Order: sequence, then C-alpha cells, then structure tokens
Amino acid sequence: MNTAAKRLLRSYGPSVLLTYLTLAVWETVARLGLVPPFILPAPSAIWLALVEDRRLLFGLHLPATLLEVLTGFALSVICGCLLGTLMHLFRPLATALYPLLIMSQTVPLIALSPLFIMWFGYTLWSKVAIVFLTAFFPVVIGAYDGLSKNTDAYSHLLLTLGANRWQILRKVAVPLALPSLFSGLKLSVVYCVIGATLGEWLGGSRGLGYFSRRMAGNLHSAEMFAAVVLLSVMGIVLFLCVAGLEKIILKKRGHYS
Repeated sequence: MNTAAKRLLRSYGPSVLLTYLTLAVWETVARLGLVPPFILPAPSAIWLALVEDRRLLFGLHLPATLLEVLTGFALSVICGCLLGTLMHLFRPLATALYPLLIMSQTVPLIALSPLFIMWFGYTLWSKVAIVFLTAFFPVVIGAYDGLSKNTDAYSHLLLTLGANRWQILRKVAVPLALPSLFSGLKLSVVYCVIGATLGEWLGGSRGLGYFSRRMAGNLHSAEMFAAVVLLSVMGIVLFLCVAGLEKIILKKRGHYS
C-alpha cells in the first residue's frame, strides 16, 4: 500500500467504518421490525425511494434548493465581507454594530419567516432572505476578526515605506485574515442549507424542504429521509468545495507548506 493510500485510510477509514456499522445496525433493527417503518425506515427503503423518485428529487426539488442556497450564500459573502471590512476600517462602526449583530442571532428565524413571505410572497426571494440571514453572521465575524488581527508590526513597516491605508489593507490585513474568513465561510455554507430547508418548510412549492414536509405529512418516511439524505450530501459537498478553495488559496499565499 502506497503512502497516499495509507494517508487516506488513516484520515477517512474510521469514519467509513463507523458509517458502515451504523447502517448495518440500522438495517437490522428495521428488518427485525423493532421500530415501525413509518418512524425509522430501513436504509434500503430510503435508497429505493431515492431511485424511484429520482426524477422528481433531482430534476425539480434539488435544483430549487441549490439555487436558494447558492444565491443566499453569494449575497452573504459579498455583504458580509463588505461590512466586516468597513467595521475594521471604522472602529466606531464596529462598536455600534457588533452588539446588534450578536442580538440578531437571538431572534428565531422561524418567527421572521412569515414576515419575509408577506414581503416577497412564495417566491425564491423569501427563501433567499432566510438563507442570507442564516449565513450572514459567520461571514461578517470571520472577516472582521481576521482583519482585526495584530498587524501593527507589518503596518508600521509599510508606513515607513510610504504605503497608504488601502495598500496596508490589501497587502497585510487581507492575507492574514484569510484563514479566519474561510472558517466563517465553511460554517456559513452549511447554515445556508439549514436556512433554505427552513424557508421551504414554512412556505414554498418546491425544494427538498418542501418535499420532506409533504412526505412527512403523508407518513411517507422513506421519501422524507431520502430528501434529508440529499440535504446532508449537499451540505457536505458545499463544505468540501469551500474547504478545497481555502486550501488552494492559502497554499498560494504560503499558509500551507
């Protein structure tokens, strides 16, 4: 076995083994009838539901949820990075906004969802608004905390060389902020999936959240679990995409050897 295979086995072997054992026990419990199928369907039944409803799930509901997630995530990245930068450049703004940002996370999104539906109707934008609010906070905090790291030594050096505030931000603060920013982005993209699902549960006509709610109402638990599996896979894939982008960018910046 070569070195790369051994590294993969050490990194992912325990997770794969635990997943396999969990599915095996789950399948056994379901087949023995220890738990009613409408409460806990067997993994094989969930897989069968994925196959039978693949056109509906992959052709209609998955693209709808993915569009909501990506749109909300893109808006949260743009607005969050912009606000985090402004808070770094203007400390009175940070002092005024930081408590309000924390306070905003104490408001249950489920309480705001009817308001968004009143504003935007049962359209894409009511779900995007929920996704945006769910994902915005980690991006702002990641950007602001990263930019606010101690860069005085580098800043003073560049000031003696005649650099202006914009050059210091671009050449010192932003590169040093990247690890913190990407930590926020990885959290944010997972929260986006949660926000989109919540928005579809509360009001929508398509999407994996809407599909799972409809199946739960009809006690079709295998189909409901199939939608949950797709949502989980979506969250994992998006997280890995952001993590891969982080590794590429930070490696170019010299953060990784």
